[in-house]
Amino acid sequence: MSLTKNINSVNKKNRKKKRLSIIIAVLSVLVLVGGVYAFGLSPVDPGNDEEVIVTVPNGTGASQLVYILDDAGLVRNTFFAKVNARIGGYNSLQANTYIFNKGMSFPKIMNAINKGSFEYISKRTIQVADGARLHQVAAAMSEELDFSAKEIMAKWSDKKYVRTLIDKYWFLTDEILSEDVMFPLEGYLYADTYFVTAEEPSIEEFTEMCLDRMDEELTPRKDQIKASGFTVHEFLTLTSIVTKEARLEDQPEVAGVFINRLNQNISLGSCVTIGYIYQEDRVELFASQIESDNPYNTRKFAGLPPGPICQVIGDAMDSVLNYNKTDNLFFFADEESKLHFYKTQAEFEKGIEEIGLLKDDENME
Repeated sequence: MSLTKNINSVNKKNRKKKRLSIIIAVLSVLVLVGGVYAFGLSPVDPGNDEEVIVTVPNGTGASQLVYILDDAGLVRNTFFAKVNARIGGYNSLQANTYIFNKGMSFPKIMNAINKGSFEYISKRTIQVADGARLHQVAAAMSEELDFSAKEIMAKWSDKKYVRTLIDKYWFLTDEILSEDVMFPLEGYLYADTYFVTAEEPSIEEFTEMCLDRMDEELTPRKDQIKASGFTVHEFLTLTSIVTKEARLEDQPEVAGVFINRLNQNISLGSCVTIGYIYQEDRVELFASQIESDNPYNTRKFAGLPPGPICQVIGDAMDSVLNYNKTDNLFFFADEESKLHFYKTQAEFEKGIEEIGLLKDDENME
């Protein structure tokens, strides 16, 4: 009888041990799954406060939003993000344009959108147009910020302020402080649409937004720019001229023409650089303007002008870095803005005459 009791007692102890082992195993699995789940929802790049623009259209559901955020690079693990989107109670997602960063967790981003958090909503939109001159950028800024275009231009011309920017950004050098450069930051404010969340953004804050974008575009191209033989300043100068001279599809060929002329010490002969002297975009120039002694006059002086003449985009940079290897040295635009390219001066002049555009002082690119 005592033997039976002992056996039963041992069996009970074994069952308790098994149950305890099962409980421990289940808890271990839950802790592991919970840890993996939490990691899957954690920030993609902790500490990275680089702004990421996210537009949430009307009617966007939580599951659809996962894909939008994933495309924006804000999702570490799409499977766990989908799970969180399903069980997170995100029932009132607010359509808007938001500014997040990769240092934010998925639930934090989702909660911000669900509440329409004012902190992350873009309050102002400022367009820095491709090919815009600095004074045009200042005018666009003045429409959204509490500063006049004159105040903005004065800040951008303040050498003491510009010096602080040179100290901060690797691509800004003393070249922009040359006495011949008309506006130090011309060509350095990356052409893009900027969404601003600050209630009362300063000139300095917006300027650094533009320079941060330029940094994003120049850094991946840094080695290629160095290999080109140009300084960053020279590179942006040439890119800006190409931007003003041609549409994107023609820019590699135009860049090839200008590089040929630079290599042969022939003046660029670009009307747009003369127009920059007078802050004008018109094609026709007066003889007095063409004869100007201003160093931006690339009809009169060989080489590049002192600095960029407008803001640019990455595609234009690539057109210069990957320019067409061509024998052409001349081109002009007809009345429909179509470009015609030629190898020799004689061919160039004949082409102008045939198209009927021959005039004494224009189209002589």
